[in-house]
Amino acid sequence: MVEKICKRYSLKKSEVVKLAFGYIDKAHINPSEAPESVKSELAKINKRQDDIIRFIRHYEEEQLNPMIRATNSIALRFDAIAKTLETRILSQQEASQERQTVVLKKLSEQFCNHADVINNQSKKINTLYQIYQRNYKKLLQLIQLYSELSACGVMDGKRKENLKTEISNLINA
Repeated sequence: MVEKICKRYSLKKSEVVKLAFGYIDKAHINPSEAPESVKSELAKINKRQDDIIRFIRHYEEEQLNPMIRATNSIALRFDAIAKTLETRILSQQEASQERQTVVLKKLSEQFCNHADVINNQSKKINTLYQIYQRNYKKLLQLIQLYSELSACGVMDGKRKENLKTEISNLINA
């Protein structure tokens, strides 16, 4: 039997014996106590496995499942709170945008009103300036005509009459 194991694993007999004794020591197998039977050993192993499975199930029922339920409950509450906050934030953002739009419209209306007032004032100023220009030209002509009238001598009666007519036409115009 040792020879078969040596061939199968390409080991020397001394190595196989050394490894076998190492295995017996690590597995805590007492070579003086022979196993009762393979069936009884398998039954012991199966009992240990069943004990381990029962422990795992008990731990799962007592510890893991409550933790999972609590975690799920927290996650659901967190989702609900997050959705509520999102809804509030969006509604407040929308209300803020509406208020900003109203304020901007009012500002725009006020600027338009001010622009209209400024344009009207500008038109009035332009009209007054044109009137001023015409009156200024008339004034200069009147001054010129009065100066000519004062320069006329006694002999220039016809010229004086023509200048007086021009002056009264200019004043009435």
